[in-house]
Amino acid sequence: DEDHGDSATSTTNTTQPSSPSTTKTAAPPHPTKELKKNPDVDTSFLPDRERQTKVQLERQRLRTEWIHAQTRIKTEKLEITYSYWDGSGHRRTVQCLKGDSIASFLESVRKDLAREFREMQNVTSDALLYVKEDLIIPQDISFYDLIVTKARGKSGPLFNFDVHDDVRMGAIDSRVEKDESHPGKIVERRWYERNKHIFPASRWEMFDPAKDYGRYTIHGGETEKKKT
Repeated sequence: DEDHGDSATSTTNTTQPSSPSTTKTAAPPHPTKELKKNPDVDTSFLPDRERQTKVQLERQRLRTEWIHAQTRIKTEKLEITYSYWDGSGHRRTVQCLKGDSIASFLESVRKDLAREFREMQNVTSDALLYVKEDLIIPQDISFYDLIVTKARGKSGPLFNFDVHDDVRMGAIDSRVEKDESHPGKIVERRWYERNKHIFPASRWEMFDPAKDYGRYTIHGGETEKKKT
């Protein structure tokens, strides 16, 4: 009986007390850091919709402003001195706009000459040529085109304008630019075809905007070469 009791006691004494729970409590999440732009880093190359919109609007504004400025220029008045050439010169002046084409200018010249020269009453402006600095100017070119490109001929600038304030147009005083370069010649096309082998028509050629006509004569007989 004693042995049995000792065994029971031993069994009871060897029972281990329950251990505390080993479950770990989850740590609270770390706060997320807010990403900020580094002011020292150049990001101008990155897409920026707002900046692109502003650039586009500015370009559009400048373009509209430029178009309006060119429109104003084209409506400015010109006084063109020309010489009707039929073997001898008959100098006249006619007024037009910078935006006028050579064809429109020749029609004004034809009407002006028709009051004095009968042959001008039975021709159209297509039958006339405008020769400036030994160059035949195409009728589809405008004075504006020639002025803004500073076109040059064989013997100088095709047009060199000075502004004169005391020119009265109708009832309104207007600033009218007068061509102070050599007056161009107005000739009938048929006259040119008959005489193009004779001076001065033998020197004339069709104007080419892409051609460099080289040296030209200026006041005093000096020569100046077109700068490149």
